[in-house]
Amino acid sequence: MRVMLDLNVVLDVVQRREPFYTASATVLSQAVEGENVACLPGHALTTLHYIVSKYAGREQAGTLVDWVLAHLEVVSQDRAQFVRARSLKFDDFEDAALASAAEAADCKYIITRNVADFRRSPVPAATPEEFLFVG
Repeated sequence: MRVMLDLNVVLDVVQRREPFYTASATVLSQAVEGENVACLPGHALTTLHYIVSKYAGREQAGTLVDWVLAHLEVVSQDRAQFVRARSLKFDDFEDAALASAAEAADCKYIITRNVADFRRSPVPAATPEEFLFVG
């Protein structure tokens, strides 16, 4: 099954954020082990590098980007996806861009801790815990 990851799920693992770490790590493990294909929108890769550089340094950020490129599918985003994102009329454009990327990549779920942010999404959202229960 193809799923789109919100950045908060990846950061839960990278920053070992409790109480979210275990479920988010399990979702990522399933992607690495081949049970699911985990996607990340292209725009999130630069944000991930920026955030990790700030708290752990550029070298660790680079290592993380290399890991993501090896284990997750990075979904390209073009003008049409951003136009689609604008048409979704989300409160947060970044969330809308993630939803349009999930739709374009034929993802079954968006995995996020902020399900309410995706109430207008064409792809249903689930928390890592919910996904593990139904997935």
